[in-house]
Amino acid sequence: MPNFFKKPTMSGHLWIIYLISLVLLGFIWYYQWTLGLMMTLFLAASIFYSVRTEQNMISETEEYISTLSYRVKKVGEEALLEMPIGIILFSENFTIEWANPYMNRFTEEDSIVGQSLKKLSDQIIPAVKEDEDEVWLTIGSYKFQTVIKREERLLYLFDRTRQTEIHNRYENEQTVLSVIFLDNYEEITQGMDDTAKSHINSQVTSILNKWAGDYGIYLKRTSQERFMAVLNQEILATLEKAKFEILDDVRELITDQNVPLTLSFGIGVGPVSLPELGELAQSSLDLALGRGGDQVAIKDDSGKVRFYGGKTNPMEKRTRVRARVISHAMKELVQESEKVLIMGHKSPDMDSVGASIGILKIAQANDKEAAIVLDPDDIDTGVQRMIEEIEKDEDLWRYFLSPQDALEMVTNDTLLVIVDTHKPSMVIEEKLLSKTEHVVVIDHHRRAEEFISDPTLVYMEPYASSTAELVTELLEYQPKKLKLSMLESTALLSGIIVDTKSFTLRTGSRTFDAASYLRSKGADTVLVQKFMKEDLDIYIRRSKLIEQASVYRDGIAISTGDKGESYGPVIIAQAADTLLTMSGIVASFVISERKDGRIGISARSLGDINVQVIMEKMNGGGHLTNAATQLEDTTIEDAKALLQDIIDEYFEGGDFE
Repeated sequence: MPNFFKKPTMSGHLWIIYLISLVLLGFIWYYQWTLGLMMTLFLAASIFYSVRTEQNMISETEEYISTLSYRVKKVGEEALLEMPIGIILFSENFTIEWANPYMNRFTEEDSIVGQSLKKLSDQIIPAVKEDEDEVWLTIGSYKFQTVIKREERLLYLFDRTRQTEIHNRYENEQTVLSVIFLDNYEEITQGMDDTAKSHINSQVTSILNKWAGDYGIYLKRTSQERFMAVLNQEILATLEKAKFEILDDVRELITDQNVPLTLSFGIGVGPVSLPELGELAQSSLDLALGRGGDQVAIKDDSGKVRFYGGKTNPMEKRTRVRARVISHAMKELVQESEKVLIMGHKSPDMDSVGASIGILKIAQANDKEAAIVLDPDDIDTGVQRMIEEIEKDEDLWRYFLSPQDALEMVTNDTLLVIVDTHKPSMVIEEKLLSKTEHVVVIDHHRRAEEFISDPTLVYMEPYASSTAELVTELLEYQPKKLKLSMLESTALLSGIIVDTKSFTLRTGSRTFDAASYLRSKGADTVLVQKFMKEDLDIYIRRSKLIEQASVYRDGIAISTGDKGESYGPVIIAQAADTLLTMSGIVASFVISERKDGRIGISARSLGDINVQVIMEKMNGGGHLTNAATQLEDTTIEDAKALLQDIIDEYFEGGDFE
């Protein structure tokens, strides 16, 4: 407390002066009593004046403190009742015991005293019980930042409505850039005359302009097949809520004329600069096109991606120009490399092994040393017969090596070719990716967020039935001295047959062209059937999985394996395929334990349901009609519950990534 507010007392130095004066006065009385008498009167007057002054100061100070205390008390009462901050005292059973008048303006009742805290908001009581210091509440149309004093059973409520509105306005008005692409526009219009081409351009432009006008979007056509759109976060949220119905509008209108033209959107969002937004938008478009088009990809500055659409299978390209260009690029890369290593995905299937053999032949046709990476401890029963047949052929088997040998063999000048996958986590030996700067990715799956970084060449065509089909087309443009043996061509044909379910799924004219080429090279269809044969016990186990299936929602079959019994990925995939052939089933999911301790899920659909985005929600991937995932640290029951929640979200709407 400042000295001004302390109670005054006689200063110590005055007492010392008066004491010295008395001693000196004694000497004066001794030598000159008249002078001593005068000095005594003067000293007495001085002491009287000092005491009187001190008493006056004490009285004035006490009066001031009394007045100030009254004013402080009065101001405290006024502040408590009039300040624009809500104050609530509550009881142990969370009943409001007292509230300042400020809180009455936010409720319809005259007083909230006696009511439960739950009456104000359902969030308060749980926050108090969980010992939270602060919680944000919504009371009517108001937003409150609430400070909780649990020991005093006291709440302070600060009105943050205006700040929230400003923040929301800032968020809503952030710029969003989008690149819109007309899928396969060049291929569709290359055979059309100018009138038909102009008519299609006019229709698509009219639909997009109307859509942009309805939502307040600035749209500018930058080329025959590309548009640039500028919007904000608020408009984007509205579009997401509507699930980008423009995709359906264009698809339905054009389909009526038997012209399969669709749209792909690449959208960049986030509090970043415009050049960075543009890069995000282009990256999103590349991702959408890599997944087959007819969809929207939204990427923010953190790299997180959301997908919408993807309801149609990718359209097969009519020309082989890209295949020829990629084949020549592969030839140059192989010739410039020291050696070639080929690697597929973990637990390889016939498509992965067959495609690997095809790339091996490309390397040999260009006189380069090559080898296929295969883990002998990770061979599934579905491909076991093919591997056994390859082992009998010494001329082919000597080109297979283990991941450990591959790590010793690889150099910085090695060309590493990844087939049938594009995810680093899915390759047989991920360490190989960091051992060389030259990586080629050849895959037929829709592109996922996880992707091999900085590949030298990427050949991804989601329209293709299999990677073996893509590799077969590449073989056709290699040097004429290329020769395929019966077993090699059969391995490639096996990959096509298995992935197309004997030419029944995702099969186009180019699929049959590739099969025809392989057949002309001596591919043995009888040997393919031998590869695809299964043991009786596997058939029984698969039938048991099918028997345990139940229908969830409309036409979705979900089957779960028994706890403690592991199934290979091929068996659960076959079970899902079989369930899809049942009457009334439009999608199937099979869940079981795996040998590695994880939970595997295989998903299939007839095309009405995009199982790829459902599996991507569970860190998996695949195609629109077939996909899969593996989950760690979970149980079959929990995996099934999670799957059902995601299926519900898929049908009821939500941010699907």
